[in-house]
Amino acid sequence: MNITVIGAGNMGSGFVRQLSAAGHTVRVTAQNLDKARTLAAAHPGVEALPAAQALGDSQVVIVATPFGEAVKALKSLGALEGRVVIDITNPLTADYMDLTLGFDTSAAEQIAAALPGARLVKAFNTILAQVLAQGPVFGANRAPVFYASDDEAAKAQVRELIASIGFTPVDAGGLKNARYLEPVAGLNIYFAYGAGHGTQIAPNWIRRD
Repeated sequence: MNITVIGAGNMGSGFVRQLSAAGHTVRVTAQNLDKARTLAAAHPGVEALPAAQALGDSQVVIVATPFGEAVKALKSLGALEGRVVIDITNPLTADYMDLTLGFDTSAAEQIAAALPGARLVKAFNTILAQVLAQGPVFGANRAPVFYASDDEAAKAQVRELIASIGFTPVDAGGLKNARYLEPVAGLNIYFAYGAGHGTQIAPNWIRRD
């Protein structure tokens, strides 16, 4: 799969590492292009490019920026009509302990509204950067990635991508369910940092058969 990653921070670096290891062709861009180039040089099949050149023939774009920067960063790639865009963002306050949106909208829905031609899928927002970097295996279990969208074909493509890097894909329904996924991410961040459980944690649902 050809994939463009926006961002060379902790999450962007984790995606580049995992996607490259899985054999995907990856382009990465970031505000700090030198940082993106350093990241690309460390992984086979990865190329760092300025934003205006980073889209190319990528079928999927992953926006690994803070929510407040996401729309601008995505628009800097050029026309996104028909492309699958994975939104991993959470609308967090400056201290990461609360959300700035909720109840009647979500970060994902706002990004989708700003980019009406893109095929938006919410995914990976409940996965901490440290888990993404180290991988999905937790003993006998694998961390799930919840994904939500109103575009079934885009969901199928994202499901394939999630599985390709070893995580367990879990269909979370339509895009408005991002209103639930983003608070789950907030709770996960609280457990990791506020409650001191550490960063090798991930939310999951269990079912009694």
